[in-house]
Amino acid sequence: MYSGAAAAGPPRRDFISVTLGPEEAVGIGGYNNGKAWRRRSCWRKWKQLSRLQRSVILFLFAFLAVCGVISYTSVGEAWKSITNKLLDDQRTEQEIPRFKLANPAVLPAPQKADANHGDYPELSLQKPPKLPHVRRGPSNLQLKAPWRDTRLKTQYDTMRAVEGLVEVDKVKETEKSIISWRGAVIEPDQSTEPPSSKITEPEKHSSVEAEDQKEAVPINERQLAVIEAFRHAWKGYKDFAWGHDELKPLSKSYSEWFGLGLTLIDALDTLWILGLKEEFEEARKWVANDLIFDKNVDVNLFESTIRILGGLLSTYHLSGDSLFLEKAKDIGNRLMPAFKTPSKIPYSDVNIGRGTAHPPRWTSDSTVAEVTSIQLEFRELSRLTGDEKFQKAVDEVMKHVHTLSGKNDGLVPMFINTNSGQFTHLGVYTLGARADSYYEYLLKQWIQGGKKENELLEDYMRAIEGVKKHLLQRSEPKKLTFVGELAHGHFSAKMDHLVCFLPGTLALGAHNGLPADHMKLAETLIETCYQMYAQVETGLSPEIVHFNLHAQKGHRDVEIKPADRHNLLRPETVESLFYMYRFTGDKKYQDWGWEILQNFNRYTRVPTGGYTSINNVQNPSNPEPRDKMESFFLGETLKYMFLLFSDDIDLINLDKYIFNTEAHPLPIWVPA
Repeated sequence: MYSGAAAAGPPRRDFISVTLGPEEAVGIGGYNNGKAWRRRSCWRKWKQLSRLQRSVILFLFAFLAVCGVISYTSVGEAWKSITNKLLDDQRTEQEIPRFKLANPAVLPAPQKADANHGDYPELSLQKPPKLPHVRRGPSNLQLKAPWRDTRLKTQYDTMRAVEGLVEVDKVKETEKSIISWRGAVIEPDQSTEPPSSKITEPEKHSSVEAEDQKEAVPINERQLAVIEAFRHAWKGYKDFAWGHDELKPLSKSYSEWFGLGLTLIDALDTLWILGLKEEFEEARKWVANDLIFDKNVDVNLFESTIRILGGLLSTYHLSGDSLFLEKAKDIGNRLMPAFKTPSKIPYSDVNIGRGTAHPPRWTSDSTVAEVTSIQLEFRELSRLTGDEKFQKAVDEVMKHVHTLSGKNDGLVPMFINTNSGQFTHLGVYTLGARADSYYEYLLKQWIQGGKKENELLEDYMRAIEGVKKHLLQRSEPKKLTFVGELAHGHFSAKMDHLVCFLPGTLALGAHNGLPADHMKLAETLIETCYQMYAQVETGLSPEIVHFNLHAQKGHRDVEIKPADRHNLLRPETVESLFYMYRFTGDKKYQDWGWEILQNFNRYTRVPTGGYTSINNVQNPSNPEPRDKMESFFLGETLKYMFLLFSDDIDLINLDKYIFNTEAHPLPIWVPA
């Protein structure tokens, strides 16, 4: 290309010449891209800055450094929290199958019923699942808790999770042999030592139980009638006596005994069992916000224990809500001053605000029934809290009474002195007021403690033999077997309605391995208790009856004195009907209970809400209402009615729960 240029000779090259001074040539003080040179250059520029400029720059660097440290700390903590939460969630998912709630709810949280339940849209169809078979193991005790499918977890599980999770041990496979003592099932290693109150871990259960898959037993028409009666009673209480002890339905007001909402607390577990969710939640809010025990008020130790402490413990077990356990601890501690006596036999009255206790103003005696019918509740409180003081106090009472003289073939007098610790008013023996629940709690403590305490069983067996020997008679003309009273060797054909607890207690003992003739006696006595209703004009039993021992023309078996013809809506007969039906399946017991419920509705129901006790069961046209609804009508009578009409034996299974004398179910302890 360009051949002319090629012929002109070699190309010309252009250069730029730069002359360096000696200092720059050798790199002294000049740029040579070295680290040392760069440091010296920055330092010269820094020196060229004014003092103010340098100060500003230093301040900015210091400020940025502080901000960086703060930001790092804040972000680090947040990141650490997120990381820990993720790790905890992963750990929980892995470990939950190995844990169980220490006290899971026996019944699912009440749910609203399906629409096909007619006039009762809020009722629930429910049943607790059956428990897996539990084998007997070592002597350490634990709660015989019902385990349920995870889909039955109640809304309170979250509240229980932190406090209630305990690691599960495997169930021991060793089955202990048993022996019999006068017909009673007893383990050979029994001792008279009381069961430990220490909380122990529940047994491991099978993950798949066929029993848990059993469909719920529907609520039947008679149960619906009980629910309707309860709602009517509850309406009166809510409208006119909310938060107070007892409703006065006729005057649409209330009466106070302790000022602690007795009716509400007594009815809590009934609300749960009947499936009345909305009413239960309403009552729970009152307990949480308004039930305060720090009051300058005297309360009766016995009544407060069976109604308030028992009601709170039972509701805790059924619902699993720790609120009720905390309240139970509070009242339990406040009742303890009653045991500060020279003999350890507790005083009858306690000031729960001041922490003082005293006997009644007119005597230094306590009634035997009251001091020996608080054990189920205080023992269970020790088991739940791990604090042995509660059980120790009540066990000392039972041990002391066990050693006392003054008994008559196992029958005890009605009074005991808190100073000397000795029986008083000797020679009078009854299974009615002031002595009744002593006999009931002998058997029930023995069952509660896993049938380990021989002294309790021995005292119970002797007492029943004493009843047979001294107190049983037959009336005329129907030859009804009844339980009378003995006063200084003279028999009285007087029988309190309270004594009608006995058929149910005898049946419970027979169910737990005691002699078969206990059940036969129970069958004859429950017939008598029914006749105390059937032979009366209103179909309702009076408080006390007298039986005719000699046939007289025109006279019934039952005679009623004017002072005894009132009815207080008591539960004892319905209670025993429940036990008899549960253990025999004989429908006549349900029919008898149905008659009683209809007569309650006919003669004691108040149109504006509530039911009232009456003064005259012999006058159907004017039963003379007393304007008072006792708390036990909701806590006991209607609860036992509902259970009586149920064909679901797992609705408060009697192999897993024991009722206190106020109808509050508490767990039976089983060996670990």
